[in-house]
Amino acid sequence: MPTALPATMRAAILVGDQPHLEITEIATPTPRAGEALLEVIACGVCHTDLHVLKGEVAFPRPAVLGHEISGRIVALGAETTDTRGLAVGDLVAAGFIMPCENCDQCRRGRDDLCLEFFAQNRLRGTLYDGESRLAMPDGSFLAMYSMGGLAEYAVVPLSALTAIPDGLDPESACILGCSGLTSYGAVFRAGEVSPGDSVAIVGVGGIGSSLIPMALSAGATTIVAIDVADAKLARARELGATHVVNAAEVDPVAAVREMVGGVRVAFEALGHPATFRQAVGMLDDGGRMVAIGIGAGTAAAEVEITPLVRRGYHIVGSFGGRTRTDLPEVAALAASGGFDVGALVTRRYDLAEADAAYQALSRGEITGRAIITMGARN
Repeated sequence: MPTALPATMRAAILVGDQPHLEITEIATPTPRAGEALLEVIACGVCHTDLHVLKGEVAFPRPAVLGHEISGRIVALGAETTDTRGLAVGDLVAAGFIMPCENCDQCRRGRDDLCLEFFAQNRLRGTLYDGESRLAMPDGSFLAMYSMGGLAEYAVVPLSALTAIPDGLDPESACILGCSGLTSYGAVFRAGEVSPGDSVAIVGVGGIGSSLIPMALSAGATTIVAIDVADAKLARARELGATHVVNAAEVDPVAAVREMVGGVRVAFEALGHPATFRQAVGMLDDGGRMVAIGIGAGTAAAEVEITPLVRRGYHIVGSFGGRTRTDLPEVAALAASGGFDVGALVTRRYDLAEADAAYQALSRGEITGRAIITMGARN
């Protein structure tokens, strides 16, 4: 007989105008048709959530953030007929892009451009019927950023789930859903990295560091990591970067060109105008710059027109992979050792420490990826 679910759960809630998360007891959500309820195992600490915390990316408040989770399916929504081969008890990872499957973009396989995801979830904090599955203790509206994974339970559309392969640590596997999916989309789709390619990665934090093993899996033989923190650069070396550049000490564009003469693919993982220009400046003729970092507010970067035209540069934006097809590929890559989730996770916090985790991220203290586990109730 299934274990009865608790009536309430803990969640880290963003309330008011300050960048602060409060642990609050709220009602355990109920999944609807086509959805699963997960008992959350772990949630990644992502810089995109930090942008929301700081008000640099507009989003409704109060809200539960957290968009990179692993969990155990404990219930399926009523009248769910297509379970995708998943069942209660399965361990799964959830992609942060949760495709509606019905819009024009989803029908042509572009989950990363799902119209309803951006219109409903990212603008309004709801799922695709226009309602959140979460509520404040008084019953008032509580927004979900993706699935609202900074909580003990989360409702996720089945379209966003993939099984965690046997042998993977289920806590570390939470990073498959954003760090893995984002880097896969950037490397294999937008970047079109091929065997023998040279790449540069500007900013080797949580997402930037995940690009290193992903680029190696695609066959890149030269990987230049650029950052301003020696600890992050040392970590990049450990993950497989062949060259490192401290941009606080030297001109990173000149340094990359001196080292490797320009790269075939440059990734910008910070969303800053200055680093955007630098990434373009590192390209070899005909190279591709893939922008991954989310900018604050309306941040914009200027690009010199003549070199763009004369040297045939490609500048491509990449928000993430295509969840339904790419997330299973990321999981398989992790299972084969090509994307080592254990090596990428560098810090672990309990849910009660969620606010401290994001404050540490804001201070630049986290190399690699931190995760938040549900931990014991206080």
